[in-house]
Amino acid sequence: MKFLLFGTGDYYNRYKKWFPKESVLALLDNSLLKQHTKIDGIQVLPPEEGINLKYDVIVILSFYVKEMCQQLFLLGVEEKRIFHFYDLHRLIYNAACRKPVLYFGNAGEAILSAHRGDRVVLLMSQDLEIGGPALALFYTAEILNKRGYRVIFASMIDGPLRDKLLSEDIPVVIDANLQVETMAESEWIKGFALIICNTINYHVFLSERIDKTPVIWWLHDSEFFYHGVRKNVLESIDTEYLAVYSVGTVPEASMHSFLPDLSIRKLLYSVPDMASNENGGDIYHDKIIFVTIGYIENRKGQDLLVEAVQMLSAGVRDKAQFYLIGQNSSLLAQKLMKQTEAMPEIIITGTMGRAGVNELLQKADVLICPSREDPMPTVCAEAMMHSVPCLVSGATGIADYIQKEVNGLVFESEDSKDLSQKIEWCIEHIHDVRQMGEEARKIYEMYFSMDVFEKEILRIVEDCIRK
Repeated sequence: MKFLLFGTGDYYNRYKKWFPKESVLALLDNSLLKQHTKIDGIQVLPPEEGINLKYDVIVILSFYVKEMCQQLFLLGVEEKRIFHFYDLHRLIYNAACRKPVLYFGNAGEAILSAHRGDRVVLLMSQDLEIGGPALALFYTAEILNKRGYRVIFASMIDGPLRDKLLSEDIPVVIDANLQVETMAESEWIKGFALIICNTINYHVFLSERIDKTPVIWWLHDSEFFYHGVRKNVLESIDTEYLAVYSVGTVPEASMHSFLPDLSIRKLLYSVPDMASNENGGDIYHDKIIFVTIGYIENRKGQDLLVEAVQMLSAGVRDKAQFYLIGQNSSLLAQKLMKQTEAMPEIIITGTMGRAGVNELLQKADVLICPSREDPMPTVCAEAMMHSVPCLVSGATGIADYIQKEVNGLVFESEDSKDLSQKIEWCIEHIHDVRQMGEEARKIYEMYFSMDVFEKEILRIVEDCIRK
């Protein structure tokens, strides 16, 4: 079979291992900077050129499935020749293409003994990046480990979170096959008292279950990440011994658009209290500090923030400083960096470690989350933990917990004018903003603290195992 792979970013790097170079005729990408170059020794072509090659199928390695499919349709590509990385199980998977499973810590020994005892729990993450869903599962592992459960942590791909897990004596399994195989096909997943899966990425894995092992499926994903999901695969999942939880109404609505009758309960994540030892410092700095944290992409809406700042008068703008923190190599980031060259009040910093983020949040007055969709952004809980109020889009899950002008502000999603007006309100009502910060801290304590999460996750885990 001859492939065209559409997309050369993060998900290309995650899934390229499944395609031998000799089977890939070309990579397709809309970036003019990448076209007619080579990546991994493979030519990169504009889609309109690549489709003239003698290929069998095009595999989309991106979550921008709707837009890319529409582009291919307009170029005359038949729907039956377009696949997504969620389709790799039926497209390419067989026993001969399995990848080696990697064990860290005493994971190999733990797997062999997983059949013994009734408190062995497997936690399965999409990746080991220091991001919201993986961190939520990491804190779950810490709690269960502390409470006497034998915990094993598995992931589709490796990442920096592995070292944190091993430092807590939590064994780690890296199994790339989890990207393409089902639970029934896995060679080592058996004998656990409970399995906890994170994110929609495990829906193919769950489509063929084994024995009566109870499973908690914890959804963190907005509608955007369901592009490429096939309804018949979701419908094939056996819901017996399956408990589905969501971090809020956004992932719940996304799943219910496919399976409206599926029972989904709420399970929020937790954020460790890094503010408990803060001395406060001088909060009365010269300018009000706004902070936005997240990968710079269309979904996160940083372009709306830049538009909103541009609408402010020069006098108002001069009273504020806006920090945009996030990976800045994306096309949108490059565009915004050029757009803000003459806007000294906007500082695009690039990525920043957890220590740097916490340090900046200690100084911040307001966190802005302008996302076009975002289920329950971790950065908002972190800001509230630091007594920083949040100005968020109505399309974010955290908006459900905000009382306007009491403990935060909500603007109409994708409305940069409304966002601009609320930014100006914050600048002109700084004392009210700081009072809102104290109220925002109460949201953290009530919903996102480790104590609250520990009680809830232990109750859920014990209930699932008992049943």
